[in-house]
Amino acid sequence: MLSREKKSNNLVQFIVTVIAAGVIFPLLYLRQNFEVSILDSFKIELSQLSYCYSLLGIIFAITYLPSGWLADKFSCRKLIILSLTLTALIGTWFSFIPSYTSLIIIFCGWGLTTGLTFWSAHLKIVAMLAGKEQQGRFFGSLDGGRGLVEALLATLAVSIFAVVMSKTSQDFTQSLKAVIYIYIIAIVMIIPLVFIFLDEHDSKLDKNKTKDKHVLKKDLLEILRNKNIWLCTICIICGYQLFWATYSFSGYLQNHLGFGAVTVASITVMKLWMRPLGAISAGFIGDYFDTTKLLAILMVLASIALASLPFTSAFGLSVVISIVLIIGLLTYGVRGIYWATLEKCSVDNKTKGLAIGFISMIAYLPDIYLPIYRSWLLTIFSESAGYSTYYISISIVGAFGTLAAMKLAKSQETSAS
Repeated sequence: MLSREKKSNNLVQFIVTVIAAGVIFPLLYLRQNFEVSILDSFKIELSQLSYCYSLLGIIFAITYLPSGWLADKFSCRKLIILSLTLTALIGTWFSFIPSYTSLIIIFCGWGLTTGLTFWSAHLKIVAMLAGKEQQGRFFGSLDGGRGLVEALLATLAVSIFAVVMSKTSQDFTQSLKAVIYIYIIAIVMIIPLVFIFLDEHDSKLDKNKTKDKHVLKKDLLEILRNKNIWLCTICIICGYQLFWATYSFSGYLQNHLGFGAVTVASITVMKLWMRPLGAISAGFIGDYFDTTKLLAILMVLASIALASLPFTSAFGLSVVISIVLIIGLLTYGVRGIYWATLEKCSVDNKTKGLAIGFISMIAYLPDIYLPIYRSWLLTIFSESAGYSTYYISISIVGAFGTLAAMKLAKSQETSAS
C-alpha cells in the first residue's frame, strides 16, 4: 500500500503531466476549430494543409520508436521540459503567419518536439504512477484531463477569436494570431510546474546492462512476439481513426453545411467538453467492469454514430449538434481507455517506453494517410458524397477495432483460467 504522502505526490505529478499534455497538442491541431481560418490566413488550399498534417504523421511514425527508447534511457521530466520549450518557440514562428514552405518546416519541428521527446515520456509517467488495477482510470483521466484543459483553452480562444473578428471587420488573420498567442502562453506557463513537481522518472536500469548492445534488440523481439501487443495495436489504430474523423467536423460544418465560422468553432468546442466526460467515465467504468469489453462496446457505438452523421443534416442544426456531441462522447471514451489495454500485455517497466513507442509507431499511422484520404475523396467526389464515404469507411474500420478488442478480452479470460 502506498503511504498518504506518496499518493499525494503521485497525484500532483499526474495532474502536472495531464496539464502538460493538455497544452502542448492544441497548437498543432488548431484545424479542429479553425480550419477555414487557417486556410484563409496562410493563403493555402485544403490539400496543402492536409499535406502538412500527413508530414506531421510521418515524423510521428519515424520518431515514436526512438521516443520509447529515450523514455527508457533518460529523465522523462527533462524530456517534457525540452518538448514544451521547443514547441512554444516554434509556435512563435507560426504566429508570424509565414510562407507555406516555412509552414512545412514548422510542422516537421512540431513532429519532433511532440513525437520524439514528449509522447512516450508522458505516457510512461502515467503508466508508472498508476497501479495495476487503476490503469483504466489513470489513462481515462489523462485523456479526459487533457480534454478539460483543451476545452478550457478552446473556449477562451473562441471567445477571443469572436471578439477580435468583431473589432477587425472579420479579419481572420488577426483573430487567428490572437488564438495562437493564447496557446503559446499556456505552454510557457506550465514549464515551471513541470520543473518543480515532476520526478525524474528514469528507468534506473543496471548500468552494465544498458551498455549491452544486444539488449535493445532482445527487448524489441520480446515485444514483437507478444500477441496481445498486436491486438492492443489494432485496437488503438482503429480507435484513433474514429477520433481522427472528428478533426474534419469544422470543415464539414462550415464548408458543406454552410454554418458560420464562430458557430462552427462553438460547436467543435462543445464537442471538446465531451472529452473529460467521455474519457474519465470510460476509465472508471473500465476498471470496475472490463476495460477491453467496454472498449469494444464504445467502438461499435462510435462507428454507428459516425456513419449516421451524413444523414442528419436534413433534420436541422440541433440534430447535427446532438450527433456531433454523441460522437465526441464515444470517441473520447475510446481514446480514454485504449492505452489501458497495455497493462494486459505483461510488459515490464524497463521496456514499457519501448512498447509504447512500438505501438504508437503503427497505431498512429492514420496521422499520415487520413488527411490525404479525406482531401482525395473531396476532390474526386462532390462534398456530400466525399464526406459520406469518408465517415462510413472509417466506421467500417471501427468495426474491425471492435473485433480486436473482443479477441483481446477473450485472450485475457483464457490466460486467467
